[in-house]
Amino acid sequence: MSGTLPKYDALMHPTLQALAALGGSASVEEIRGWLVDHLPLSEAQMEATHEKSGSLIMPHRMAWARSYLKIAGMVSSGGKAIWVLTDAGRHALARPDATLRAEVRKLVAAHAALRRAEAAAGDANDPDDTASADQAEWTDTLLATLKAMPPDGFERLAQRLLRESGFVRVEVTGKSGDGGIDGSGVLRMNLISFQVLFQCKRYAGSVPSSTVRDFRGAMQGRADKGLIITTGSFTAEARKEATRDGAPAIDLIDGEALCELLRERQLGVRVRQVVREEVEVLPAFFDDI
Repeated sequence: MSGTLPKYDALMHPTLQALAALGGSASVEEIRGWLVDHLPLSEAQMEATHEKSGSLIMPHRMAWARSYLKIAGMVSSGGKAIWVLTDAGRHALARPDATLRAEVRKLVAAHAALRRAEAAAGDANDPDDTASADQAEWTDTLLATLKAMPPDGFERLAQRLLRESGFVRVEVTGKSGDGGIDGSGVLRMNLISFQVLFQCKRYAGSVPSSTVRDFRGAMQGRADKGLIITTGSFTAEARKEATRDGAPAIDLIDGEALCELLRERQLGVRVRQVVREEVEVLPAFFDDI
């Protein structure tokens, strides 16, 4: 299956196009949705997994495309999984795909050579340089851990995450045959509150649109909003179904977004700040002695 999938370098130019089409900045989810619709990528391709780890292939290749574009200075990360198109990226849009790939490879090679020279000189690595590689490593480990949890443990984790995110009266039902509803909570926003029902899916693959439809049917008349949390991903059809006109919107949290939420709230994740010391010589100081 993986042999038929686009390589990461084939995703670089489309990623720049996605950012341009989405107004110059976009979330990882928005970029992924644009690529799925415009390349296009089939549901089977998006569900393809690595044999050993069971992790999804295409989201990783999309992440590596963003990583190399960042090293090349064509995109920047704006925090909270938001990516921004730089001036260099806008200029690169006009170049043929093959030219862009060659340019990025050259810039990445030069960057790697600089890092090797700095390492040989004993300089500390810039944490931003390895951010995407580290991201792929820790998210893989975290997702594997989440998938190994028992169903009730994953539901309690979702309960804790919602509480940490501002929900109150969060309850796990623990019932079967309730249309896929695993729990409920109340989200308070200033003077307004919303009753929310949630569903937890420990998937290795993609959640289909039928799951979203069934969940919406089960929550009809019982809540203001719905939320589905998964360790996998959502098919393009599922994302469209979640925001279908005339139907109550359902928010979707996929594995990548779940990892980021756990990182932000440091639930099961420890974040250590790495500081690089820069030393500047001041010649004027010595002239005055």
